[in-house]
Amino acid sequence: MQKRTLGKTGIEVSPIGLGTMGMDHAYGPQADRGEMVKLLREAVELGYNFFDTAVVYGEENEILLGEAFEPIRDQVVIATKFGITGQEVVDGQPQNVLNSQPDSIREQLEGSLKRLRTDTIDLYYQHRVDPDVEPETVAQTMKELIEEGKIRAWGLSNAPIDYIRRAHAVCPLVAIENQYSMVWRKPENELFDLCEELGLSFVAYSPLGNGFLSGKYTKDTTFPKGDFRNFMGRFKPEVIDHNQALLDVIANVAKQKNATSAQIVFAWELAQKPFIIPIPGTTKLHRLKENLGGTEIELSNSELKSINEALAKIDVDETHF
Repeated sequence: MQKRTLGKTGIEVSPIGLGTMGMDHAYGPQADRGEMVKLLREAVELGYNFFDTAVVYGEENEILLGEAFEPIRDQVVIATKFGITGQEVVDGQPQNVLNSQPDSIREQLEGSLKRLRTDTIDLYYQHRVDPDVEPETVAQTMKELIEEGKIRAWGLSNAPIDYIRRAHAVCPLVAIENQYSMVWRKPENELFDLCEELGLSFVAYSPLGNGFLSGKYTKDTTFPKGDFRNFMGRFKPEVIDHNQALLDVIANVAKQKNATSAQIVFAWELAQKPFIIPIPGTTKLHRLKENLGGTEIELSNSELKSINEALAKIDVDETHF
């Protein structure tokens, strides 16, 4: 398996990582702890070494990774996040409580280090921009934490272009993390050029469109209580009907390659840019194996051109995404 490098750090990671949010947050009931510890260690045995968490997924998510990886800490690269310290309800809607003041960052980091049972965070993201704190202030704090050995590198999640540039000028970034998939291609407009210019990795969450692109779900699918896909536009029956042409394109290529739709999606995404690192989530061993299989599929230039031409002709209604 050919690894990819995080920015200019020399830190090598598996071309597909594992996002662990769904083990505790957003996709229904919390997964069994013992089974998830086993799954995380099996992921390492399969070849995964890049794992993504965040305290906002629940402190137990970091605790889970700490338990799983403490005996094999030198074999894994762990990314976690700061900047969201809780949630509050405003006008009936949940809103993130943001705090990226230097003292708060340090407090958040100490909590993550303890829960992850480690002395150093490999990749520390600002989860969301705090409008009350300038990027230079955040970056200076990151510079100090790197010098102190508390973190190895840092990144930004869903930050504006100007914010990225200003932060990078004070303390060089390694990665930016944003949504990217066949149904959410906005990063191609400016962010990819910025990654190439600054030498950044692009860590792509929701690479399967929350599972939509896997073709596993139909308009008759029901999700468990607590699964946020119950409220996502892309899983509404009329939207699935509207976008079926896209799923058909993926399925046809998968048939030609003797692969699954998910594997074609990952092969396509990895082929777009050498700095892209998808981080799909799963709680199932067979999906871990399936997802990693996408790294073994090579799409020729003509095949990529055909897929992209087909995608360009399909009207993916992004208002529902």
